[in-house]
Amino acid sequence: MALVITILIVIGALVFDFINGFHDTANAIATSVSTKALKPHHAIILAAVMNFIGAMTFTGVAKTITKDIVDPFTLQNGSIVILAALTAAIAWNLITWYYGVPSSSSHALIGSIAGAVIAVAGLGALNWAGFIKIIQALIISPLLAFGIGFVVYSIFKAVFRKNHQLTKTNSRFRRIQIATAALQAYSHGTNDAQKAMGIITLALIANGFHTRPGTIPLWVQFSCAVAMGIGTSAGGWKIVKTVGGKIMKIRPVNGVAADLTSAAIIFGATYLHLPVSTTHVISSSILGVGSAHRVKGVKWGTARMMLITWIITLPISALLAAIMYLIYDLFF
Repeated sequence: MALVITILIVIGALVFDFINGFHDTANAIATSVSTKALKPHHAIILAAVMNFIGAMTFTGVAKTITKDIVDPFTLQNGSIVILAALTAAIAWNLITWYYGVPSSSSHALIGSIAGAVIAVAGLGALNWAGFIKIIQALIISPLLAFGIGFVVYSIFKAVFRKNHQLTKTNSRFRRIQIATAALQAYSHGTNDAQKAMGIITLALIANGFHTRPGTIPLWVQFSCAVAMGIGTSAGGWKIVKTVGGKIMKIRPVNGVAADLTSAAIIFGATYLHLPVSTTHVISSSILGVGSAHRVKGVKWGTARMMLITWIITLPISALLAAIMYLIYDLFF
């Protein structure tokens, strides 16, 4: 039975990564598509390749997911807990994708793990030091993205002081956006793909199939990278429309500023082995850039919807995971 559940978890984690590919990676290419720096199918191919490369480069975030939320060696009914968490996270991702809301796969997954763990063993089973560190990263990173985005675009405005100069440089910035879109997609792969790696490794440890919690098996890393790359190639145009057009009217110079900001934040988090919401980092950087450009030009209704989703994703995914655990516990 342990082997069967572990196989289901591996499949579920790869499905999560596939969905993450078209759900979250859409954010990475939204600005370059909306400014026509890249044609949609070219952007998708670029993002898929760079996501795969990024996923194969780092494993620090995966190790954090493996050990910082719950101790895999003491996890009671660990396989069912992980399966419930994956099911809940996938369900929430699909619901928000259907409605075109750029919610966070990271929030959904981490909230789901916490909810399932609490359902089986109570609040005391969580590794609170590690869990709080992750929550802090999820909260601080979009705030940093907003602030840095504001500063970066303010610097651009100071360098190109006259509006007509900004207009003249748009064609140049459109070419630069090809590079920043690639950088954005690469940074996404370095952080987001690792979450599913951590889940699979957590399941392997909980069922005795992996005894070195400080390492991520190469086949796990490779399969997650492939799943995210394939998911990226499927596209996520509902999210692209929201991020690329419903926050503000993005010009190439805005897009470059937002891309550089969000890539820097995500790389920093990956370097610190912290999972962050690439969705909210990218969206917040666009909001910061938009505020620096023209506050009235930002569609604050969309920003409010995203903020609400940011707040509710953790508790809702935790509740969904707790319910799924109770259901699975009846059958396994």
